[in-house]
Amino acid sequence: MKKSTNKSTKRYALQKCFAVTLMLVAGYAFASEDPLRARIQSQDAERFAALFRAGKVSGAELQAGYLDGAGRGVQIFTPNRILNATHLAQQVAKRKADYAHAVATCLPMVNGLNAELRAIYLAYRGLFPEFPLPQVHLVFGAGNSGGTARADAQVLGLEVLCKEGTTAAQFRTTMRSFFAHETVHTWQSAGNGPVADRLLSSALREGVPELLAELVTGADPDPDTEAWARPREADIWRRFSEDRVLMQTGDDKEKRAAYLRWFSNAGQRFDGLPEGWPAELGYWVGRNIARAYFTQASEEREALLTLIAAKDPAAILQRSAYAPR
Repeated sequence: MKKSTNKSTKRYALQKCFAVTLMLVAGYAFASEDPLRARIQSQDAERFAALFRAGKVSGAELQAGYLDGAGRGVQIFTPNRILNATHLAQQVAKRKADYAHAVATCLPMVNGLNAELRAIYLAYRGLFPEFPLPQVHLVFGAGNSGGTARADAQVLGLEVLCKEGTTAAQFRTTMRSFFAHETVHTWQSAGNGPVADRLLSSALREGVPELLAELVTGADPDPDTEAWARPREADIWRRFSEDRVLMQTGDDKEKRAAYLRWFSNAGQRFDGLPEGWPAELGYWVGRNIARAYFTQASEEREALLTLIAAKDPAAILQRSAYAPR
């Protein structure tokens, strides 16, 4: 019994060291949210909603009332998403029904979702006690992103998560999934440099948060994709494997097309793909690989830490033995 206890203690110490190393690599230098007191920071969203209700949605008005004096959420969302006040005003005019629905239907629900956030954070605190929990910021973006993350924060775009027609129950489910998914991104290293296998690396970068979201919420994060893709799993894997090779050997145009078949493709349609091919199908592929790796592991927490770090995607794939036929 004593020998077994010592072995467990040593293993826990290694896990803790690994977790601390991940945090240092990612550049954590902020206070973790208390999982019992975590609250959705919706100040930026409320400022936008006040302008929208008053009809003050020109570029100049959005600049003065929303982008100027922005909180952390809008600061993170502006580069690559909001871009600038002119672009935001154009998108508000183009997608007015989505913004109106989000302001009227979902924004009033936000305070009631704090309990959902706390439940997920309590689960993560139990799994990874050394990992800090980020603040959650709610914003209105330019209709092109449901969420993103930095080491200190996850930021959610309300007009995407609560488009016209979204019910209250759907919104609650979506928010639970995003709370869980984006939190994991805050623990992953930035990974801005070149990678040897971009398609596989991207699949794990998105698939691992999907797996962890499934574990802590007890629900499939994307049941529609699951229903469409599972009967086609072998064909999807064949196509993914072919595109991995193409990403290594093709010209720039071929590489771009190969990547877009799996990521950053919302609203796009590609010739030669089966009817109904879901957007961002690479998330689903990555979750399958991560689940296979996790399932075969003798030490589940160590496996999850390895998946979050994803230092060697090829080794993870090989160890997972994922190869549907």
